[in-house]
Amino acid sequence: MTSDHFFHGSYLSDDVVFLLKPIEMDVVDLETKERLLRCGARHYSEMISRESLPGQGYLDIFFQAVRDNRQRMAREVLALAGYMNAKGVFVIVSLARAGTPLGVLLKRTLKEVFARDVVHYSVSIIRDRGMDENALRYILSVHGETEMVFVDGWTGKGAISEELGQAVCRFNAGHGSRICADLHVLADLSGTAAVACCRDDYLIAFSLLNSTVSGLVSRSILNTDFIGPEDFHGCLFYKDFSKYDLSLWFIDNVMAAIRETSAADIGILMPHDGREEAATRSREFIRKIMDAYNVSDRNRIKPGIGETTRALLRRIPRLVLVRSVDMPAVSHILMLAADRDVKVEAVPDMPYNATAIIA
Repeated sequence: MTSDHFFHGSYLSDDVVFLLKPIEMDVVDLETKERLLRCGARHYSEMISRESLPGQGYLDIFFQAVRDNRQRMAREVLALAGYMNAKGVFVIVSLARAGTPLGVLLKRTLKEVFARDVVHYSVSIIRDRGMDENALRYILSVHGETEMVFVDGWTGKGAISEELGQAVCRFNAGHGSRICADLHVLADLSGTAAVACCRDDYLIAFSLLNSTVSGLVSRSILNTDFIGPEDFHGCLFYKDFSKYDLSLWFIDNVMAAIRETSAADIGILMPHDGREEAATRSREFIRKIMDAYNVSDRNRIKPGIGETTRALLRRIPRLVLVRSVDMPAVSHILMLAADRDVKVEAVPDMPYNATAIIA
């Protein structure tokens, strides 16, 4: 891969290199996708539904979430960037695509605040399919044994954290490498990230939108009809959404808040404090929900605001649980559920603010 073929999505060329292969493939409607997933005919990574653009009411909620939480995110990004700055030489490897906006913010913050110019790649990781090994090999070929710092927006029940650990372990065993699988996130609900800013289920604004806050890039695709053995995992590039793209607007908005943040306001990182308690709480909650709602597969439970939002944007949940319908942080979830005719149930003693249960 030469620099001429680098793919940046709709971000600036210095923000990120997506180690993804833009492809064109037929999309499936949500009902067909759910049917194929339920009967086991296809894996979710083999197909994709067409994204729809949000209406103005939903966008208003997004803009309000940015206003409400930009200072908090600024403090947390500064804390993570400061932690990374203490490392030696490293590259940022964000997990496409929920990790990409955070990766861009970290790269810009490291350069602007800490005078560290690091490379940022965004790579595919897929539950039950692992990480894109071609992408890892490419990073090693360019940067040698330089440390990879893996970044994602948040954890839900920890499935991707576990997938990352297993994938990196397999890759190291097969390549004689010593990549560290530590995951760095803003909010670690499951207690499975190595480094986090909090374990709160708060509304992370970039969880509300799909490609229009993630460089116009779809979630990653692994379909052998389009992805060969030497290819990176695939994605769709929604160039026709350019008029509605908020990816750079969001980055610029949070960066402005970062410039306004004093050192005294920088958030505290939580590498270990409360991690085991969060992991226990997560396991017990998943078990409780599986029993209460007769769910046989833990992957059908999506705890937390971020995961519930993603489920409503990309799937058709059987049920959505919220701690309270009066919480502003779940107003977008109520709107999405109403649009998709998904029942919402209030569970006041739930440890998270929202949870989706997939059919």
